[in-house]
Amino acid sequence: MSRVHITDVILRDAHQSLIATRMRTADMLPVCAQLDEIGFWSLEALGGATFDACLRYLKEDPWERLRQLRAALPNTRLQMLLRGQNLLGYRHYSDDVVRAFVDKAAANGIDVFRIFDALNDVRNLATAIEAVLAAGKHAQGTICYTTSPVHSTDQFVAMAHELAAMGCHSVAIKDMAGLLTPKVSAELIAKLVAAVDIPVHLHSHATAGTAEMCQLKAIENGCRHIDTAISAFAGGASHPPTESMVAALAGTEYDTGLDLKKLQTIGFYFREVRRKYHQFESEMTGLDTRVQVYQVPGGMISNLYTQLREQAALNRIEDVLEEIPRVREDLGYPPLVTPTSQIVGTQAVLNVLTGERYKTISNEVKLYLQGRYGRAPGQVNGMLRQQAIGNEETIDIRPADLLRDEMQTLREEIGELAQSDEDVLTYAMFPGLGRDFLSQRAAGTLQPEPLEEKAPGTDAGRHKPTEFNVTLHGETHHIQITGSGHHTQQERPFYLTVDGVPEEILVETLAELDDGATDSPATVSGSKRPKATAPGHVTTSMPGTVIEVLVQIGADVAAGDPVLVTEAMKMETEIQAPVSGRVEAIHVAKGDSVNPDETLIEIVS
Repeated sequence: MSRVHITDVILRDAHQSLIATRMRTADMLPVCAQLDEIGFWSLEALGGATFDACLRYLKEDPWERLRQLRAALPNTRLQMLLRGQNLLGYRHYSDDVVRAFVDKAAANGIDVFRIFDALNDVRNLATAIEAVLAAGKHAQGTICYTTSPVHSTDQFVAMAHELAAMGCHSVAIKDMAGLLTPKVSAELIAKLVAAVDIPVHLHSHATAGTAEMCQLKAIENGCRHIDTAISAFAGGASHPPTESMVAALAGTEYDTGLDLKKLQTIGFYFREVRRKYHQFESEMTGLDTRVQVYQVPGGMISNLYTQLREQAALNRIEDVLEEIPRVREDLGYPPLVTPTSQIVGTQAVLNVLTGERYKTISNEVKLYLQGRYGRAPGQVNGMLRQQAIGNEETIDIRPADLLRDEMQTLREEIGELAQSDEDVLTYAMFPGLGRDFLSQRAAGTLQPEPLEEKAPGTDAGRHKPTEFNVTLHGETHHIQITGSGHHTQQERPFYLTVDGVPEEILVETLAELDDGATDSPATVSGSKRPKATAPGHVTTSMPGTVIEVLVQIGADVAAGDPVLVTEAMKMETEIQAPVSGRVEAIHVAKGDSVNPDETLIEIVS
């Protein structure tokens, strides 16, 4: 059978890659009847960052989204991406949580589970695969494609054999960074098709501009399942356009059989939808061949861009991109996919912005070096391991074997806020965020982030001009703010017209004007913190959120003791005491946002 089958990722990976996972369920449902008529092999609808974004920004219940999509798409398989033992979170969960999640996802409408592990450690896939098989659903074992001195085609083929032996119904190549080339695609797919008796699927991002060629070469060598995205959300960090691949294969032995005109109508719908989310468009989601050098997935580049812009350090992005391969080598060449992409990327940012490699090491890097994410593909840097974890024991068993059952404990922790096991699992994936969401739901105070209105006649991403009148010395002037530029540490440009005449003004940032005065040592929180000027002033290297304050006023600490835990780019970092002494003042509390150069804690020697 030569027909090529298509999985469309418009409801998940496409908008995750291009507009930060911000598409709302209300914009999906109106077109579901048309999507359901197409005849896709499946529609990807859940996984990745969808849970996080639904709870954090959209204030939607992701389980309810799944139920609504299931009802609206009765004739189409729904597919989700599952991070093996990590599920949708950033840590390993106990086996009972994995089984419960898979069971509830299947019951609420998921038909196909694409299961992967960031390290390609098949031990971390076993429980999820078993749970999917027990639920009577399609288990798709996944190989994260990457290149390094320790990865090879033969290694990927051997993994495919293992996945087939574990009972998987199909195997997928997940080219999350768009690293595949046409030549490698042909060779890899040909060997996989010859090696296993189950279908081979290809998922490749279009970041480097080669994905369509890779798909064609894969098809010519036996691949009959490809992932695409409706054209309005295709290309760049997303995927090859569905309409283009359908047109390219039409009339050949690989004809998809899909109706191009109907797909075009759906494309026009999503083109209008995308306009609504212009504020989330990233400047880093176009074609970018740097991925072939740095191996950085498109979504990761977008996150790095945002993170550095917030720190007024966007000029350091090339330095960070060059540091990422070095960190990856130190960690034994993990594929860059969630959560390892965040682990490596965040550490690279820390290395660059602190001016000293591994001066600050994230908690996740420490856990990784202990073996708590699984087996590293290659040899890790022994000196880094010693620096990060000292003489702490490393493990070589499946990390989840160290975990006790968690579901009952989770039920007790979340209590009456959880109205179902689905709510308990929401809390399990994102404890703080999940609790906040469930609390707001109970109080009836859920409010999604606002969508900014797009000014008529402007490009996506340009905000509606702000207009007002200013009276100065008896004369009234009409002011229209038309935009702003990226700020530096000292100033930010704003573009405006004064009585119709274009002008540019430079505004100094408040932080530069703050004299750092503070009245008395005390525990406070807020944005008006003193600037760090003394050796005992504890600061952070990058903007983030305080997860935990580990000390109290009056406590004695030694240099190197952890005093704070912050979160940035979804990674946690322990901030250590720079000197030995007594804690004189604490200027932060749990949940506070913090920035570099602020004094978070004062230690007096």
